[in-house]
Amino acid sequence: MTERKPPGVSFESWVDKQIREAAERGDFKELPGFGEPLPSLDRPYDELWWIKQKMHREKLSALPPALALRKEAEDALDAASKARSERQVRQIIEDVNKKIREALRMPPAGPPLNLTPFDVEDVVREWRERGGSPPLTQ
Repeated sequence: MTERKPPGVSFESWVDKQIREAAERGDFKELPGFGEPLPSLDRPYDELWWIKQKMHREKLSALPPALALRKEAEDALDAASKARSERQVRQIIEDVNKKIREALRMPPAGPPLNLTPFDVEDVVREWRERGGSPPLTQ
């Protein structure tokens, strides 16, 4: 805990002294990013930088639910195209299809969803055509 500011000492010099003493003790050396440049130093100033960083860290979205699901469906197709196995492709598409079906049953607020569940067999066929593994023979 820091000591109280003595009367007659300006806040600036008192704070500077506290920071200098803490640095001399090495109190800042264990902080994340110590000695590294600030990542956003070369970007233009954005008043909402901290909100955007918080949302990114927390994996939050400012999109309406329908648009967020459209984005998730797009990401699922991309992930399926990069999947390592047919089982993975099927799982990714089935998971997003479940969310799409739920949204079709109870439409979310915001713009129209404009999505239908993906045909799993079509996605698997396209995955194979792009170089995915061939079907397993039994």
